Amino acid sequence: MAQRFRTETDSMGDVEVPSDALYGAQTQRAVNNFNISRLTLPFAFVRAVALIKYCAAEANAELGLLDNHKADAIMQAALEVFEGRWSNQFPVDVFQTGSGTSTNMNVNEVLATLASRHSGLEIHPNDDVNLGQSSNDVIPTAIQLSAARRIHRKLLPAIAGLRNVIDQRAAELDHVVKTGRTHLMDAMPLTFGQELRTWSAQLEQAEQRLSDLLPQLRALPQGGTAIGTGINAHAQFAERFCESMSKFTEQPFTPATNKFAGIAGQDIAVATSGIMVSVATIMMKIANDLRWMNSGPLTGLGEITLQPLQPGSSIMPGKVNPVIPEAVAMACAQVMGNQTTITVAGQSGSFQLNVMLPVIAYNLLQSIELMWKSAETMANNCIADFQVNTEKLNQGLNRNPILVTALNPVIGYNKAAAIAKAAYQQNRPIIDVALEMTDLSQAELEALLSPLELSKGGLHQ
Repeated sequence: MAQRFRTETDSMGDVEVPSDALYGAQTQRAVNNFNISRLTLPFAFVRAVALIKYCAAEANAELGLLDNHKADAIMQAALEVFEGRWSNQFPVDVFQTGSGTSTNMNVNEVLATLASRHSGLEIHPNDDVNLGQSSNDVIPTAIQLSAARRIHRKLLPAIAGLRNVIDQRAAELDHVVKTGRTHLMDAMPLTFGQELRTWSAQLEQAEQRLSDLLPQLRALPQGGTAIGTGINAHAQFAERFCESMSKFTEQPFTPATNKFAGIAGQDIAVATSGIMVSVATIMMKIANDLRWMNSGPLTGLGEITLQPLQPGSSIMPGKVNPVIPEAVAMACAQVMGNQTTITVAGQSGSFQLNVMLPVIAYNLLQSIELMWKSAETMANNCIADFQVNTEKLNQGLNRNPILVTALNPVIGYNKAAAIAKAAYQQNRPIIDVALEMTDLSQAELEALLSPLELSKGGLHQ
């Protein structure tokens, strides 16, 4: 069946729009002009723009600039979009005008249509829905708002959940000693609990960095309008807007101290992306540690066995691979690549406006989503249920010549090195070689070379 169209008019003239579309001429022009990627902005971003329109309508009504009936209708329409009822009405490509004007107008037009239907009033997308706003402050505000909400509501809880699972497993495995490794070579022993708590400590530091960043993300440039001066916005608009936003989200949003900076630059997005890369490096380290520990089962380290989730090969029967760590590692690589895009885009602020805002929004929200979902997946499908192969651990632990390090204070470095070298060459336990090459008794050596005691650190004399 042929698609039906209606004619819509904007300042540039007439344009044909699908008859069932809630948007109008400016959105359709963007659809016609930007047929580049078939990628659209995440709906989390559209929801953020809708929420901005909700709070702007409330603020403008309180300030006496917008009729209360119109404001109520706009707010009702914005809530419907925020709740996901019209998610198919936002078709604009990510690669569009650098200010994101097309996406701002897409939301304005959809809300104007819905609000007009609800109220029976004529509600204009620019004069009413966009009152006291510009794409130049709406889109940067939406970047910060959507990122802050996702970090607060999704990423931080996911990291906390991953840490909780790691800490639980660490407590279970505090008594299990294994060979440490530096440079992928045998090193002094530690417990599984110590190894896992290293991951937890790294994640805790990432949580702190994210928490420290949130107040900066919550300082919004909304009210700066076109370039930061606030032209066509009420002097109290920014304050009232942030009060409305704080009430709706239950997060403390404030007006930016310098709205010019929030419109001309995207420093906060670059900084947020940088912290996402730091999260990705931690997650990749955890993923790779798990892959190494799981390697084998016969010729690898074989320290743990990850739960089998799916067949690992289309040609080798019985093969099972560490699919969750591999998937997480790829997600981390994507986040690292996104940082390059965001960095390049972040420096594309010519004079009073950054002109790569949509691609910043797309990549930043993708990075946040990838890390939150990776954290949840790693916790639930990998760390929570891996099995420790204690027999394999003990085989290597008891023959580890590096244990001789504990004898340094007693016999000296050179003598200890000679014992380690002999143990390597003869493939014998270090305690047997030390018995022959020192005057220490069996009991003294057992005390000095106890892997569990050595995992506690300190001097052993």
